[in-house]
Amino acid sequence: MNTTRHWPKRAFILSRALSRAFSDTPSPTFPLKHVTRSNFDSALVELRSHVRAADFVAIDMEMTGVTSAPWRESFEFDRFDIRYLKVKDSAEKFAVLQFGVCPFRWDSLKQSFIAHPHNFFVFPRQEIPLDRTSYEFLCQTTSMDFLAKYQFDFNACIHEGISYLSRGQEDEARKRLISPKGDQLTHLSHNLRETMDLPLVRVADVLFTERMKKRLGEWRDDLLQNRVGGPQEEKVPDDLNQQFRTVFFKMRPALSLDGFTSHQLSLIRMVTRKHFKDLTYVCFNGESTSEELVVYTDSESDKARLMEEVKNDHQRSAEMKINAAVGFRHVIDLLSSENKLIVGHNCILDIAHVHSKFLAPLPSTAEEFVSCVNKYFPSIIDTKILLNADYTLQRKMKRSSTSLSSAFSLLCPEIAHGFTRNVLSYEPCVKVEVHVDEMRSSNWNSGAKHEAGYDAFMTGCVFAQACSHLGIDFQLHSPSENLTQNEKLQKHMNLLYLSWINGDIIDLRTGNRSAELSGSNMIRKPYQKILFKNIVLLWGFPSKLKPSMIRDCICKTLGPSSVISTYCIDQTAVFVQFSKAELASDFLNLKETLEQSNDAISHLHPLSQLLEGGNTRAASYETYKEICASPISKVLFADQAEAVGIKWKTELLPSDKEESHDNTRSHLESAMDSPQAVQKSKTRNTEDVVNDSSNKRFCDDIIDSFLKVEKIRRTTNL
Repeated sequence: MNTTRHWPKRAFILSRALSRAFSDTPSPTFPLKHVTRSNFDSALVELRSHVRAADFVAIDMEMTGVTSAPWRESFEFDRFDIRYLKVKDSAEKFAVLQFGVCPFRWDSLKQSFIAHPHNFFVFPRQEIPLDRTSYEFLCQTTSMDFLAKYQFDFNACIHEGISYLSRGQEDEARKRLISPKGDQLTHLSHNLRETMDLPLVRVADVLFTERMKKRLGEWRDDLLQNRVGGPQEEKVPDDLNQQFRTVFFKMRPALSLDGFTSHQLSLIRMVTRKHFKDLTYVCFNGESTSEELVVYTDSESDKARLMEEVKNDHQRSAEMKINAAVGFRHVIDLLSSENKLIVGHNCILDIAHVHSKFLAPLPSTAEEFVSCVNKYFPSIIDTKILLNADYTLQRKMKRSSTSLSSAFSLLCPEIAHGFTRNVLSYEPCVKVEVHVDEMRSSNWNSGAKHEAGYDAFMTGCVFAQACSHLGIDFQLHSPSENLTQNEKLQKHMNLLYLSWINGDIIDLRTGNRSAELSGSNMIRKPYQKILFKNIVLLWGFPSKLKPSMIRDCICKTLGPSSVISTYCIDQTAVFVQFSKAELASDFLNLKETLEQSNDAISHLHPLSQLLEGGNTRAASYETYKEICASPISKVLFADQAEAVGIKWKTELLPSDKEESHDNTRSHLESAMDSPQAVQKSKTRNTEDVVNDSSNKRFCDDIIDSFLKVEKIRRTTNL
């Protein structure tokens, strides 16, 4: 009886003891597969085989920053298209320093996934000449401090990081290096035509050309006289022996030119062209060095063959240089060409970086962006979407943070902490085994956190466990089955959080905003509905004013219920959401009227506190979009608006001008009739006003203004 009653407790104690015993066993620790430019070629060959065999590929990145200014953070009042513009700005301004790629392949014999994590160090180094002088990117101090905290190897990144070219840059490089217009090797076309008529102004140039003509002539004559016996010792000055050296080029005798200036080489080209039909000037660019040569040719046909051979060598050399300069983009091309399922965690910014760095400049609209992404990567899964798509997963996450590290710890404790689940566990478990070179483990720890390769590995593990919770049984998975076609994943495919904070989801198939997932509201607090046509953007107001004070100023003028809310962008700008679109238009009209007038009513108006200093600007929501679309990034929003060129813009909603004027006058009169305005006028220092003549005139203006208002009140029965 007692034994039966205490059995559950004993079983629990036993399971805890077993769990503790397993947890005391240290998990195998070995480093990631770090890839730099020194081992990139071999790693790419290895990665290619892993990707082709993979069921899905997880990715992650480490960047130099996220937001270029505080006001470019994701805000509650950001419209869908604005959120994309902020993602676009981040991807354009910051650099990718690490790119994690981890292919996952299901092994039916081991009944587990085999993961191959790769950690690529990436650095935007210019390997070949392009139009731009050099790459530039921003660094956000918080991001750099975060990387340094986790021992990020900045030296390895900068000195050994793999460079890259986007598709557009590669096309540009091919036009410059391979096209006939870019042929700088034989100097037999436009370059020679330029040097043919090179004016010989200086005496030194005349003497140099005569000297070279004699030297080349002697060398050519010696060749013709000694073709059977070979070249004899030449009696020339020591300096010429150092600058001229007889070699063979393409099975032809040639003079290698060394130690000459570029101007002297131009003169030698001219001499060769004008005075020697059987000599050809060639600039040969080898793999590491370039060489200037004067080559002897037997005939015009032999010269033509030489030119063709040099041209072909040039094209092959240029191809090799371009392929080497493409660098890390070969990995992106591999992922695209193999058409694998790409898995990321909250990865909209990662995908934007891929587009910006490796495909083409980011377009101005989300619709164009998703069209290009869908072309190269038609199947993308965001694990953050999966974690919020299933109620069971939400409960397992205990409504806590859905960050990658939290999800990994809760869904993959065996891998994250290196122990086996207790014997009473009934939850589904997908096994993962890690292979790095010759090392392998089923509870692996890389020993380093927040490296892109390890984060990509964690992302893939979270995806595998989330799939199991969604009802996907990998034990029934066959090697021929494509996860991109799985029915249970289809409804979550190509949906990314454009803003996790606000629950905005972008559909990569259409570019449109997707309906929020069921259950997401359980995690984030619900936000009030925002009507963007009711919003007015204010910036440049006096620094002493807080959002609540701005609201009070407007409510005193347009009524206590005129403003629903104010939202602070930064200390220099706010959003004001009105209860009606007409009130937003009335406010903009009223502000403009007050700023154009300089009478007593304007000075005593409740809005005068907001307009003090004459720097306050107001505009509709579309102006905010225009400011966010600018590539400029100032720290303060008011400075940004001024830099963009928006200093005074009041874009009004369509309305009748006369009606707007009548509304403005009514607001002015009602403001003067308000108790606050009357009280303000009573508290003025009367003695100072009477004693000063200018103030006396101001007092008269106030009295006249009150009389006018009183007359209007009586006329309109107010």
